[in-house]
Amino acid sequence: MTDTDTAVASRHVPAGLPERIRHYIDGESVDSADGDTFDVLDPVSNEVYVRAAAGKRADVDRAVAAARRAFAEGPWPRMLPRERSRILHRIADLVESRDARLAELESFDSGLPITQALGQARRAAENFRFFADLIVAQVDDAFKVPGRQVNYVNRKPIGVAGLITPWNTPFMLESWKLGPALATGNTVVLKPAEFTPLSASLWAGIFEEAGLPQGVFNLVHGLGEEAGDALVRHPDVPLISFTGESRTGQVIFANAAPHLKGLSMELGGKSPAVVFADADLDAAVDATIFGVFSLNGERCTAGSRILVERAVYDEFVERYAAQATRVRVGFPHDPATEVGALVHPEHYEKVVSYIEIGRTEGRLVAGGGRPAGFETGNFVEPTVFADVPADARIFQEEIFGPVVAITPFDTEAEALALANGTKYGLAAYIWTNDLQRAHTFAHAVEAGMVWLNSNNVRDLRTPFGGVKASGLGHEGGTRSIDFYTDQQAVHITLGEVHNPTFGARRAEEGR
Repeated sequence: MTDTDTAVASRHVPAGLPERIRHYIDGESVDSADGDTFDVLDPVSNEVYVRAAAGKRADVDRAVAAARRAFAEGPWPRMLPRERSRILHRIADLVESRDARLAELESFDSGLPITQALGQARRAAENFRFFADLIVAQVDDAFKVPGRQVNYVNRKPIGVAGLITPWNTPFMLESWKLGPALATGNTVVLKPAEFTPLSASLWAGIFEEAGLPQGVFNLVHGLGEEAGDALVRHPDVPLISFTGESRTGQVIFANAAPHLKGLSMELGGKSPAVVFADADLDAAVDATIFGVFSLNGERCTAGSRILVERAVYDEFVERYAAQATRVRVGFPHDPATEVGALVHPEHYEKVVSYIEIGRTEGRLVAGGGRPAGFETGNFVEPTVFADVPADARIFQEEIFGPVVAITPFDTEAEALALANGTKYGLAAYIWTNDLQRAHTFAHAVEAGMVWLNSNNVRDLRTPFGGVKASGLGHEGGTRSIDFYTDQQAVHITLGEVHNPTFGARRAEEGR
C-alpha cells in the first residue's frame, strides 16, 4: 500500500455528505446563475470531495434583493426584541442538539481536531444565546432637562448586512456575526470562505427550523475576488463585517469607500507573549504552547512571537521545545489529536515556505517538517525557532500556522519595543507576578486585547478587535449592537417653546 493509499484509508469521511453545495437565496437552495462551481478539498487527502456553487455578481444581486425585500416588507425588523430573541434561542438550541454532527463536518472540511471543532460548535450556540439575551436587556440612554426637554436614543436596524467570514473556525465565526446582525433586526447575506463552505451550508436548515422568516438569511458561496467583491461594492449593502487577512481588508476598505459603508474588520495578527523572569514558567509554557498550536496555529490571536527575559530564556526555550515535540499531530477525527491538518494545500505551501525562511533567520529547536507517518495531506510538525531577531520575516509576518519565534530581552523597555515592533496590534499576552508591571505594560502595549497570566479566554461582553494593521472597529457585546444599528437621537420639548426669533423686527418695521 502506498503512502497515499494509507492516508486515504486512515481518513474519516462523514456519512451523508452533500452531492453539491449550493447557494441559499430567498428561502431556496439554488445553483449559480451561470452554473459555475469550484472544487472543495478535504485537508487530509487533498482530494475533491464536493463541488460548490461559485457565486458571481448576478448571484449576489439576487441575494441582496431578497434580503432588501425582507427588510423593507417582511416582519423581521418590525418584531419586538423579545420575539426575535425567542427565535435566536431556538437557533441556539438546534446548534447545541447537533453539535457532534457539526463538529464532525467542520473537522473534515477544515482539518481542525475534532475536540476543538466540538468546542467551536458549542461556542456558536453560546453566541446566539448571548445576543438573544442582550437584545432584550439592552438599555439605551435617556436624558432629561426637568420641565424643558427629554432626549432619548432610538436604535434602528440598518438594512442588509454583508458578512464575509474566514476558514479557520468557520461555523463559530459565522455565528459571531450572524447572531448580533439578526438580533438587531437586520437581514443578511453571508459569503463564507471558499476553502470551507460545508458548515456554512448547514445554517439554512437550522434557520428554517427555528422559524426565521424567508429572505432574512441568504448565503452566496464563491471566491473572494468575485462574490466577496460584489457584496462589498453593492450599493444596497450599507455595512460589511469582515474577518480575514490585512491585505484583503485594505482592498475591502478601498472598494467600500465610494459607498461610505459601515465597516468592521478584524484582520491579521502577530501577537506577542511576553514572559518575565518572575512568571510562573509552568503556566507560561503551557499557555504559550496552547496559544500558538491550538486550532492548528490558524488563529488570528495566536501568540506567535514569544519574548522571554534573558534570565530564564535558556530554561524556557529548552522546556518549550521539549513540550512542543510532544504535541500530538494526528488525523482530525481522532479525539487524541492536538494539531490536525492545515486547511488547504495552498496554505500548507505558505506555512512550509516560512519554515524554510526561518531556518536562515533563527535556531530551529523543534519540528520543521512533516510528522512521521503523514506523507500526504497538509500536516506540519509544531515548529519552534529560537534566537529570532526582530527584523526577521518570521518575527514580522503572519504565518498562520503551527510556527513560533522565540526572542530574548534584557529590560522591560526592550520587551515593550519588541512587542510593539510590528505592523500588527491584535492581541498580547503578559506573564509576570509583578502586578504593577502587568498593568503598566498592558497599558503601553499596542494591542486591542491583552491577557495577563492567561491564555485566550474571552468574555462575550468584552470588545474584540485590534489596532494598527489588525483591524478597524470592534465587535463583541454592546459594541456589536452599536455596529449593527443606527442610533437616532430624539429630542422632545416640554412646556413653552423657547426659540430665538429671527426677522421679527424687520416685519414690524414694514407695517
